[in-house]
Amino acid sequence: MTEAVSGSRRGLLKAGAVTAAGAAVLATPNVSRAQTVTLRFQSTWPQRDIFHEFAQDYVNRVNAMAGGRLRLELLAAGAVVGAFQVLDAVHSGTLDGGHGVSAYWFGRNRAFSLFGTTPPWFGDANQMLGWFYYGGGEALYRELLHDVLRMNAVGFMSGPMPTQPLGWFRNPIERADQIRGLRYRTVGLSTDLFQEMGAAVVALPGGEIVPALERGVIDAAEFNNPSSDRVLGFPDVAKNYYIQSYHQAVECFEILFNRQKYEGLPQELQAMLRHASEAASADMSWKLQDRYSRDLLAMSQQQGVNVRATPRPILDAQLQAWDRVIQKMEGDNSNPQAGPFFKKVCDSQREWCRRVGNFMLRYNVSPVVSYNHFFARG
Repeated sequence: MTEAVSGSRRGLLKAGAVTAAGAAVLATPNVSRAQTVTLRFQSTWPQRDIFHEFAQDYVNRVNAMAGGRLRLELLAAGAVVGAFQVLDAVHSGTLDGGHGVSAYWFGRNRAFSLFGTTPPWFGDANQMLGWFYYGGGEALYRELLHDVLRMNAVGFMSGPMPTQPLGWFRNPIERADQIRGLRYRTVGLSTDLFQEMGAAVVALPGGEIVPALERGVIDAAEFNNPSSDRVLGFPDVAKNYYIQSYHQAVECFEILFNRQKYEGLPQELQAMLRHASEAASADMSWKLQDRYSRDLLAMSQQQGVNVRATPRPILDAQLQAWDRVIQKMEGDNSNPQAGPFFKKVCDSQREWCRRVGNFMLRYNVSPVVSYNHFFARG
């Protein structure tokens, strides 16, 4: 009888220990029971640029949500390959992923720029992201990556950017004919745009622009925004800063992963990488409001920068040049980088912009009127 009771007690104690151990596991869900997968993830930005910070914000979200199962290791431009080589490095597996803009790959196919720096028919970059995720853009992007170019990569669009400045000029400009002959830095389809306007275009990654401007290799340049421009040193080499332009009226970031690495992850981790890009996209759109506005004021008030709106004649000339560029790209069936697929993407974008742009313009009240009412009074 005693032995039976004792045996029962031992059984209960053993069962209790198992139950307690199970409860301990359940009580510590943040402890991963799987080996951590580490992916090397390089940005196309200098480490000091706010764009690299935006890449870090994405990486931080992934690492925080992954619970130790997945970790992205962020590297700055040049750590493994140059900024313009990131897509090829992701394709080959030299890198597991990357953060950049699709316009950087327009030399491989002009249609890449339509997913980054499109013609200015979108009202803003958030409308472009709407087209990408709800207007058929993502399927066209996959078709370009996988079917047209056979790239071993997958990607997401993230982070709506405000209109980019016309850029930095040594001397003031007022007329479109002053663009002619300028050695001007830009990327993506705007290279074709400025060539159409008569500029001698030079494509350079972000970290190389200011040294080229300082040495006189180029006469003028655009990059993206006041925070990037300030930290990269533009105010030290030029003082005329023209904001508002149609050359890159909308743009967003591209987050890339090696396709085999991505598809080899469990589905919940694939979903995490995708949804973290959406979270980082929203956070970036809030953060830049604070940082860009502060840095624009600092450049004008503390660094002697002449901040000016791009003159209307130049804006009009840009739109006319866009008409010619689009017509050439859509009609050039002999060019494997343009032609039918380029037109296919443009048609999809135009269909979206006609409907969504019309809605936004009709539906939203003018912020100019309300701003002037509250903040522009005597």
